[in-house]
Amino acid sequence: MTQITRDDVLHLAQLSSLELNDSEIDGLQVDIGNILGYVQQLNKLDTTGVEPTYQITGLENVWRDDTIIDYGISREQLLQLAPESDDSQVKVPKVL
Repeated sequence: MTQITRDDVLHLAQLSSLELNDSEIDGLQVDIGNILGYVQQLNKLDTTGVEPTYQITGLENVWRDDTIIDYGISREQLLQLAPESDDSQVKVPKVL
């Protein structure tokens, strides 16, 4: 089983922007270790000759050519229609 250290949990918490107390750190250390141990059981499976499964629904990507469509209106004309613009961009209210 993979040994998860306290520093590993703290690093994951920092990456996730989480603040953890000592009991949460200890609990997560055990939980993450158990999860990784469970996932390591998959390494014991013999997958020889098994094709990777990328799509199980039968759906396929639909691709189209990336072509520019000229609608007969310029960027400047569109910017003139905007309530406010600055530096060739439409200004919008700040959203926090």
